[in-house]
Amino acid sequence: MRICVIDGQGGGIGAALIKRLKEVYREEHEVIALGTNAVATAQMMKARANRGASGENAIVRTVTRVDVILGCLSIVLANSMMGEVTPKMAEAIAAAAAPKILLPLTQEKVEIVGLTPEPLPHLVEKIVSHKLREIMNNV
Repeated sequence: MRICVIDGQGGGIGAALIKRLKEVYREEHEVIALGTNAVATAQMMKARANRGASGENAIVRTVTRVDVILGCLSIVLANSMMGEVTPKMAEAIAAAAAPKILLPLTQEKVEIVGLTPEPLPHLVEKIVSHKLREIMNNV
């Protein structure tokens, strides 16, 4: 399975996801780090992603070739992450055929009603050990 992790700014959330993915699944699946900038990609590569790329074109082209996309809610919001997520990126990610498992975290003026706030480590664990496993079992 090809798992795509998308992050921007400092890449910390993407790195946390990749680190946990590697702890749980080791090298069973290919993990592709896509950063909205080079710093985010570098952080995710340090977390042991198999491959990585940065920028709009890399994201737009790669999301059509993966089995699942992981990231924050912001990756589908045009102009989020202080403008790092371009409208073209957000559209490509949202339109990609791959299932998207998104963390309910954003610095934008968007609120998801009905969610109980949880610390990032708990959310990462839910994605990696529960939601992603559900998708893997249905493939």
